[in-house]
Amino acid sequence: MALQLKQSLTLAQQLIMTPQLQQAIKLLQLSRLELLETVHTELETNPVLEEHPSEGGDEEKETGKDSDSEPNLAEVDAREKIREDLDWESYLSEYNKGWAESPYEAKEAPSFENVTASKPSLQSHLMWQLNMTRVSEPLKEIAIHIIGNLDDDGYLTVSVDELSQITLRPPEEVLETLSIVQNFDPVGVAARDTRECLLIQGRFQNFGGTLVEKIILDHMDKLENKKYELIAKSLSVPLEEVLAAVSIITTFEPKPGRQYSDEETIYISPDIYVFKMGDGYEIVLNEDGLPKLKINAYYRDILTSKEALEDGTKQYIQDKLKSAAWLIKSIHQRQRTIYRVTNSIVRFQKEFLDKGITHLRPLVLRDVAEDIEMHESTISRVTTNKYVHTPQGLFELKYFFNSAIQCLNGESVSSETVKDHLRNIIKSENGAKPYSDQEIADMLKQHNIDVARRTVAKYREALGILPSRKRKKPY
Repeated sequence: MALQLKQSLTLAQQLIMTPQLQQAIKLLQLSRLELLETVHTELETNPVLEEHPSEGGDEEKETGKDSDSEPNLAEVDAREKIREDLDWESYLSEYNKGWAESPYEAKEAPSFENVTASKPSLQSHLMWQLNMTRVSEPLKEIAIHIIGNLDDDGYLTVSVDELSQITLRPPEEVLETLSIVQNFDPVGVAARDTRECLLIQGRFQNFGGTLVEKIILDHMDKLENKKYELIAKSLSVPLEEVLAAVSIITTFEPKPGRQYSDEETIYISPDIYVFKMGDGYEIVLNEDGLPKLKINAYYRDILTSKEALEDGTKQYIQDKLKSAAWLIKSIHQRQRTIYRVTNSIVRFQKEFLDKGITHLRPLVLRDVAEDIEMHESTISRVTTNKYVHTPQGLFELKYFFNSAIQCLNGESVSSETVKDHLRNIIKSENGAKPYSDQEIADMLKQHNIDVARRTVAKYREALGILPSRKRKKPY
């Protein structure tokens, strides 16, 4: 069979992701903060793009003049009366002699707006205590290595043998230094495990040799699983004494370095506001802080003028102009899409907005996609990292999409409604005899919700609720 080269013409259709389409899709799935960062980056890199000046009477605010002026008030004479018999020389020599001898010299200082409050870290707090402690130089060097090898919770991440090899000091000196650091504030820092951390805090509070120390030393596993009867039986002591010792142990801090964490709280800024207006709801996009973009008129006039431009300059301006115009169009399209999706969600979940979480409907992406005639992938991108402020609270748009749970009467409820019922049942239970997963499943049937025990366990774990044996509170 001979090989031949042939040319053929084929007509086909395919979807090509242009750079402009990729940019529009990227902007659609960005969160509010990421969108602001992207816009500011474009403002810095694209000279054709500029921010539209904010409207408002700034000049009137600066002058402070208003049509309704306040009535004229009598001028107050605030001149001080100085006593003639005051001995200024003795006053200055006693209180501020240096100021009296040399004139005050103003020094430049940063503005208070530029000064930020700094929170001390765990390492700096321990180093300050180390510098205030009288220890020899070899032990101080070991202590510096110990402090430098602590994690965020305050636990030592290296062994004593490794510290001995690093510092070239015997293990006995390392253990001696470690005991010094472990009694720094916060007490229990530099512990090697949870048991040692709790022991240090117990001995620091004079519980050494007591039942508290015995429980931590020998029955840590039973303590974690709240098997207090087995602890009382093993130690041959009444259950009441064990419960009293456990109540003391629960006051200890298992993570001493947690209070010196440098993590900052990130507050959520909603993308959409939903306000109740009469019998309906009003949707308002949050455009606070979002720059209003426009094309720079100077570069637009350059292209329309008859002056000759170099080919490279003209092509550069045209490319930047297209990029700026497409960015503005993509942002407007993004805002319109978010509005349409939110409006559809509000129509589906009106009962939730009126009455609360127990009336949340089962909803999937396909329902909203068919309602506003968009693709499901578009709905998924729009609802990613977007938050809406409603009369019921602040929620992520993904929150309104949940699976359906069949009821005994043939209807269906959302999984979030089932979780809310589960949370309320556990909140009202008796701490001495908490409900098991099977008992919760039986109680949910009273609300016409038919779920299996495994489903209850899955939802309980999703809510971060412990099993019944760990929720038990016998004291």
